[in-house]
Amino acid sequence: MPINSVNQNTKTAPSPDKVFNPKSQLDKDAFLKLFIKQLEMQDPTDPMDTDKMLEQTASLTTLEMNQNMQSTLEKLASQLSQSQELNTISAIGKMADTGERYLNVTDEDKSKSFELYFGNDISSGKVIIKNKKGDIVREFPLQAHTKGILSFDWDLTDNNGKRVPSDTYEITAKFTSPDNTEHQTALGAYPIESVRFEDGSAYAKLGNNYVPFSKIKEIYEWQG
Repeated sequence: MPINSVNQNTKTAPSPDKVFNPKSQLDKDAFLKLFIKQLEMQDPTDPMDTDKMLEQTASLTTLEMNQNMQSTLEKLASQLSQSQELNTISAIGKMADTGERYLNVTDEDKSKSFELYFGNDISSGKVIIKNKKGDIVREFPLQAHTKGILSFDWDLTDNNGKRVPSDTYEITAKFTSPDNTEHQTALGAYPIESVRFEDGSAYAKLGNNYVPFSKIKEIYEWQG
């Protein structure tokens, strides 16, 4: 019976005289080996001319420069990332302001909880809730308390006991410290208690929440 074809599954090992590059990426070492092999295999009666040899050498130099530059850029990017992380960590203990002064109230809400930071001990004072027109709709008295973050629960009623309409409301506070100095604070301004890195992004712990640094409008020292 005639044999029409023969299938061979045996893999042939690469010749030691060949430049083997399984990823098909020609780095400077492979390029140099290829160049040397080209010189070895050239016809002695018709050697490579000088211009072509200079062109090959220039290509090798360019390739090496590009690889060195890539390595330098990668090191620089790593150093910048580390420097940025150090700068972020140095923000711990400073004040962060998100600029979010308003609570959003909807028809489905039964109450709203919020936190305010007091950078000085409280002797007396009040929490003030205003509507978008700037009218005061509700006030909470403040009792003597040490400085820190205080939590409040608003039942969404105004000073007359009526349910406020769905809207956005500004939250601020005015208070007096034991030395009779008057202070103000507002929703959205808290000390940075810690920093967390997750998926390449930095988050600051403000009160009970972790907030992306991208949402922080200002970082500053508390002026008591």
